[in-house]
Amino acid sequence: MNENRWEGIDEFVAVAEYSHFTAAAERLGISSSHISRQIARLEERLQTRLLYRSTRRVTLTEAGQTFLQHCQRLQDGREEALRAMGDLNSEPKGLLRMTCAVAYGERFIVPLVTRFMGLYPQLRVDIELSNRTLDLVHEGLDLGVRLGRLQDSRQVASRLAPRRMYLCASPAYLERYGRPHSLSELARHNCLIGSSDVWALQNEGREHAQRVQGNWRCNSGQAVLDAALQGIGLCQLPDYYVLEHLHSGALVSLLEAHQPPNTAVWALYPQQRHLSPKVRKLVEYLKEGLALRTEYRSA
Repeated sequence: MNENRWEGIDEFVAVAEYSHFTAAAERLGISSSHISRQIARLEERLQTRLLYRSTRRVTLTEAGQTFLQHCQRLQDGREEALRAMGDLNSEPKGLLRMTCAVAYGERFIVPLVTRFMGLYPQLRVDIELSNRTLDLVHEGLDLGVRLGRLQDSRQVASRLAPRRMYLCASPAYLERYGRPHSLSELARHNCLIGSSDVWALQNEGREHAQRVQGNWRCNSGQAVLDAALQGIGLCQLPDYYVLEHLHSGALVSLLEAHQPPNTAVWALYPQQRHLSPKVRKLVEYLKEGLALRTEYRSA
């Protein structure tokens, strides 16, 4: 097809949607004769009749109905592309609603979001910290920060940062009860249970769900950490709870060959063709901020 292959498409869609040349001409701000010529040329290039014309109305041929569906998608994609390009330089503004787990949100996400708001005074933020997995669409949320592995394939995901789980205990506990050298030995140790009594580990290169037991349970990562530091039992916690204590020697990493594959911190948002400036720029800012935290923590 020649260089004029796009000509006539807007005119054809307008006539098909209004079923009349005059109404289509008024919508596009051009003459009916111009529309008629453009569509005639389009049909000639396609070697296909698209419209049945009468004095009162215009109807689509079977080929015209098929072609209309494709043309409408082309128009939608073109408008979406133009909006996306316009958004690149737009400042975040308006209300942004988001959610994150409580402890991680308080320590890392909320401080970054607060600094982000300082850069964009027209932005308003509503953050719901919850350990429940909220439905982003049902709750009207623009963004969710999730930890671990993703379960909902209906959402668009962007990786914000790595997340590593550690099995560890205090030197005092290990001196008293000994150090486990295999997964089977966990059964004779007091395990500090958080929100689940199943720990994700790795066995012979595969992920392994290890059920554990103990005399202490609390659905707070900080509480689990405090109990481990006091020598009450073994714990499994993410890196952001334990790394400083592993570096200081207050905790000892155990069964490192059985550490589960790295999970991650994710930004999730509802399916859509492109992100609004407020969400896109906040996700970029969170990635940069969490990367700096990871580099500092690893130093």
